[in-house]
Amino acid sequence: MSAESREVKLAEALPHAPGVREEIVAGAQLVQERTGLAGHDLLITLGSGLRDALEGEVRARIPLADLPGVPAPAAEGHGGELLSLDIPVADSGGTVHCLVATGRNHLYEGFSPTTVVQLSRVAAMCGVRAALLTNAGGCLREWELGDIMLIDNHVNLSGESPFEGAVFVDIWKIWDEELSSVLAPHTSRRGVYAIMRGPEFQTEAESILLRAGGVDMVGMSTVMEAIALHQLGVRVCGLSVTSDLSFSSQPTAHEDVLAAARGSYPAVREAIDDLCAALAAQV
Repeated sequence: MSAESREVKLAEALPHAPGVREEIVAGAQLVQERTGLAGHDLLITLGSGLRDALEGEVRARIPLADLPGVPAPAAEGHGGELLSLDIPVADSGGTVHCLVATGRNHLYEGFSPTTVVQLSRVAAMCGVRAALLTNAGGCLREWELGDIMLIDNHVNLSGESPFEGAVFVDIWKIWDEELSSVLAPHTSRRGVYAIMRGPEFQTEAESILLRAGGVDMVGMSTVMEAIALHQLGVRVCGLSVTSDLSFSSQPTAHEDVLAAARGSYPAVREAIDDLCAALAAQV
């Protein structure tokens, strides 16, 4: 989708908020100025405990709070920077320019859906063709801590939408099948992710209902961003790292959550390398 088409789509998404649209465009201009790049190829959003999962040449570090309308993330395990990262592609000898968000904002922090997806929209206006959204989630199946689930689909139980007005977007195939197939060899599971607003976790009855309805992992992020990016023509794929076992008789300690996230680093890095290679091949 061209930059002009994305501007039109952005106006459709925020028909009553011209000030927010101006912030998003200004944010994209700021990224371009600080990175020296006219555009980026891939957005990577790192979830709880995953902020140190990537390696590569950092072109620029931008505090997220420097972007208009983007608050500094305050949730534990989240970073506060947007990195411009150059990831080399060995086979082609080229480079994929990535925007890496080391943290995100959440509905449970009291932010509106518009604020939660502000960073994603800035990235879209920076020209990204694809986005990899990651999170740490609660598992409703008999899996293991650290299992990585490829997000095949989602259920929005937050009661929220990133749109203001009648924006009828087809999200039947929101999770890109081609990009997901690139990630699949690096995951041990695949399934459905559900968002709940939080910050409280779900009850036992809610967990039983979710599992019976086909949900595999549950969390408090990712879905608002995926919908907003899809509407702007960005291809979306996602990974959810099992950080909590909802039906376990023992509560999961925070140290176990962080350890599970750290254990996923090698697979996440390899998945990103293959994703970058796939994008480079499509140029």
